[in-house]
Amino acid sequence: MPGLNDIRSTFLNYFDKNGHEVVDSSPLVPRNDPTLMFTNAGMVQFKNLFTGVETRDYQRATTSQKCVRAGGKHNDLDNVGYTARHHTFFEMLGNFSFGDYFKEDAIPFAWDLITKEFGINKDKLLVTVYHDDDEAANIWKKYAGLSDDRIIRIATSDNFWSMGPTGPCGPCTEIFYDHGEHIWGGPPGSPDEDGDRFIEIWNLVFMQYEQFEDGRRENLPKPSIDTGMGLERIGALMQGSHDNYDTDLFKALIEASAHATSVDPYGDKNVHHRVIADHLRSTSFLIADGVMPSNEGRGYVLRRIMRRAMRHAHILGAKDPVMHRLVPELVAQMGQAFPELSHGQTMIEETLLNEETRFRQTLDRGLTLLDAEVSKLPEGADLPGEAAFKLYDTFGFPLDLTQDALREQGRGADVDGFNAAMEEQKAKARAAWSGSGDAADSTVWFDIADKHGVTEFLGYDTEIAEGQVLALVSGGKAQDKAAKGDEIQIALNQTPFYAESGGQVGDSGVLQTETSKVEITDTRKTAGVFVHSAKVTEGSIETGQGAELKVDHTRRTQIRANHSATHLLHEALRVHLGDHVAQRGSLNADDRLRFDFSHNAAMSDAEIKQVEQDVNAFIRQNTPVETRIMTPDDARALGAQALFGEKYGDEVRVVSMGRESGSGKGNDGDTYSLELCGGTHVHQTGDIGMFVCLGDSASSSGVRRIEALTSQAAFDYLAAQDARIKDIAGNLKARPEELSDRVKALMAERKSLTSEVADLRKQLAMAGSGDSAPEAESINGIKFFAQVVEGVSPRDLPSLIDEHKSRLGSGAVLLIADAGGKAAVAAGVTDDLKGDLSAVDLVRAAVPELGGKGGGGRPDMAQGGGKSVENADAAIAAAKSVLEG
Repeated sequence: MPGLNDIRSTFLNYFDKNGHEVVDSSPLVPRNDPTLMFTNAGMVQFKNLFTGVETRDYQRATTSQKCVRAGGKHNDLDNVGYTARHHTFFEMLGNFSFGDYFKEDAIPFAWDLITKEFGINKDKLLVTVYHDDDEAANIWKKYAGLSDDRIIRIATSDNFWSMGPTGPCGPCTEIFYDHGEHIWGGPPGSPDEDGDRFIEIWNLVFMQYEQFEDGRRENLPKPSIDTGMGLERIGALMQGSHDNYDTDLFKALIEASAHATSVDPYGDKNVHHRVIADHLRSTSFLIADGVMPSNEGRGYVLRRIMRRAMRHAHILGAKDPVMHRLVPELVAQMGQAFPELSHGQTMIEETLLNEETRFRQTLDRGLTLLDAEVSKLPEGADLPGEAAFKLYDTFGFPLDLTQDALREQGRGADVDGFNAAMEEQKAKARAAWSGSGDAADSTVWFDIADKHGVTEFLGYDTEIAEGQVLALVSGGKAQDKAAKGDEIQIALNQTPFYAESGGQVGDSGVLQTETSKVEITDTRKTAGVFVHSAKVTEGSIETGQGAELKVDHTRRTQIRANHSATHLLHEALRVHLGDHVAQRGSLNADDRLRFDFSHNAAMSDAEIKQVEQDVNAFIRQNTPVETRIMTPDDARALGAQALFGEKYGDEVRVVSMGRESGSGKGNDGDTYSLELCGGTHVHQTGDIGMFVCLGDSASSSGVRRIEALTSQAAFDYLAAQDARIKDIAGNLKARPEELSDRVKALMAERKSLTSEVADLRKQLAMAGSGDSAPEAESINGIKFFAQVVEGVSPRDLPSLIDEHKSRLGSGAVLLIADAGGKAAVAAGVTDDLKGDLSAVDLVRAAVPELGGKGGGGRPDMAQGGGKSVENADAAIAAAKSVLEG
């Protein structure tokens, strides 16, 4: 019986033998469609090929695409674990033709694979076609020998696919497997089609039309093929089941869950193991592709999935975090097909452990609140929306997690009420995803790309070049001319200006034509077109003109130094912190660099020092920085680091720098840093000059941030630090190397003197209580001593009060001190009197006369404050009145 890994290999090898390029799965975070939260189908990475925006050197492709459907339009989260075929993560097997073959080849490819390679009984198969697609129906009859009753015509959109309201579209044909009469259900198109007897296993889309806004539908010049077959679904069929969770891969994960929780994998708790197994896959792959748990966007959806799995582990009785312990089994099952799992295993485990540890701290309290709310409800009644929102707002329980808990009790939640409460509190939290917004004003640039092609970048080899002005854009609209003072965006056929990408900022500089001078302030890229943001400073510029382009050399030099230093920093962090370190964001500007990386703890001073020393050591090596063009596979084989989630083409730039014997990277195994990178870099590591780390801080959950300086900025920083040290040394009359000991001695001396001064001030204050000091009065038989003292800090008043109480033997004391322009008041009562008289009352009587309020303490000692000591006599008189009764 073939396993899912065998089925995947058979599928890819079959199409490889039939002239298809085997293309790696794209990341789960799509880079070519900002409207999608996650990659949810095999065709996503080929969308620009189907629309003609992009071309590649192959016309046939096959993939096993990793997909997630857990947010936005495609959301299967609620059903996962409770049905046989719903998943948050699944693999979509597919073959694609970009204007090469069409129906007459696609149908035979599918039939031969299923019946010959997979050995599925052809008598158990039937197909659907769009109701007017006679061509497909005839091919099924002729090639597969299917009778009319096994070719079902469907007139609905179920068998007609479109990319959107307009654009490429076409009919589908779907292949179904009949599991037999013993399972309830009817064929597609029948009233009982939702049963489990007839299961769709493959969908073939024939992209042959283009849909226009006016309703017209015209033939595409190059019709294409897009197919999709769920690996889990075909795997279940080939392993003798109609339940995807009965496949070998899921059984292994379910048994790992059972082992970790000590709960029977196939008993009445099976649904919980199924949820854990499914969610383990989606969360691990999302983390491997660079998504981290957060409270918004993709990170929020990831957190929802993680917490749902963790709640099911809790139901199984797990007392400690479980999810991270299952990752090794997942890597064992899928790591060979998806190496990013193996590369990111440590980070995946740490992220799951940290998230589950945090969530468990609130889970019990949240479930207790839910139980309390449910206990107030009538039998079977839904949970009010306000209570569901309280769970979300207080304990971080997403609504679907609450619904999942209620489902087991046969209850639901008032979704409208929940939404109303959410809206009332925070309108911006109504949606977890609003799209990336990258395509907001890109239409004009796609039009320019269609007309003129993409921009050729010359900046790796030169900072000065000539180009032709292809388009001028202002306010999102193309124009023919711009005059002095106008702020515009410029497209050229070629440019030395680097467009912001990969953390490196865009170049600036100057553009000149025969009639104008233009300041380039920034460069970005849209639809392959380099967009030069500019201001016309002299004359006027027109489309079609030739232009001389000069990059700001000083700024580019500083940017290059920072970018190259980032590569050395990345490797140094991996060496000293561990292989789990991976880039999670960066900024390579002209004045500084910032590097975000996966790590769950703050760096120690010693670790920062080690990293800084390593980077500077490789700068001093002054070895060449080499750049090569190769395939992604060849680059990875050399040990090159790639960014998780980054989309790479058929060829990549591989940047290597530094020499370290035995590192294992590069052709000779001695390259220190080896990364896939499209940025600009120094020619020798020595060109970086020097590297100064300014510190480490938290960027987000599980992500740290280092900020640093290089080159002239680092020199200026160190020079300023040196000047400050010399200034301090001069003031202290010490050599710089003696400063540490000198400062320590001064601090000790200051502490001693401060203590001595305080003692002297108290002695002076007490000495002032001699012959020239006011005498203690007797009020209602109680001795009362009051005095305004000078040179005594407020914190020393209580000790003076104690000394005066000791001197009196029995009585009350009130002291008022000038505290930096304000008044400080303290009162004390001897122990024999505190049953009848409270120091608090004395302070509260005196304070208002000094412009203050309140005061407090104990019966034997109390303190307060006021705005000024000017009315000290009135304050003393007010305190006396307390004794007078």
